[in-house]
Amino acid sequence: MIRKLTLTIAAIIGLLLLQAPLFAASQSFQEMIYDPGILPPIDSLLKVRVGDTAPGFTLPAVSGKVISLQDYRSKKIVVLSFIPAAWTPVCSDQWPGYNIVESMFAKYDATLLGISVDNIPTLFSWTGQMGKLWFEVLSDFWPHGQTANSYGILRSTGVSERCLVIIDKKGIIRYINVNDINQRPPLETLIQELEKISGKK
Repeated sequence: MIRKLTLTIAAIIGLLLLQAPLFAASQSFQEMIYDPGILPPIDSLLKVRVGDTAPGFTLPAVSGKVISLQDYRSKKIVVLSFIPAAWTPVCSDQWPGYNIVESMFAKYDATLLGISVDNIPTLFSWTGQMGKLWFEVLSDFWPHGQTANSYGILRSTGVSERCLVIIDKKGIIRYINVNDINQRPPLETLIQELEKISGKK
């Protein structure tokens, strides 16, 4: 079973690597991307740790819904994907990449919530250019970065870290990865953690 999972993960990673240039498919989209250059890898101090109850939040979504973390209690494992900013290179590759593994989230009874400090119009425009995303995209714009700050991942520049947080159905944080802001978080590790938390092979 472990070997089967390893092969599945390897296949997904390979597919991601092959399709990475396709995430931001059009040339016009590529031309709109702002490159901030290399940034300090981490510029914050976590306020939460594994085993803590996840700080709650209620945020507006690009879909027009208002989403609360509490909505998923006892129903789904929740993966929070905090990204620094719309219209930047790594973020524009990271979120479309999760479309490829939507079935893996379903398999582990998990959902994904994308969170950015950008406002709704900016996120609407950006995600529209990337193509349809299967998960809710939430704006932590106002009060500015309040949710990111509650987790201790708001950088001194006002954007959030590139961070993944996995919260189980009881609302307990089971995994945190504050990733180098200049790189995508490893998908293989995310899938392994979801398998472990869900108890499903």
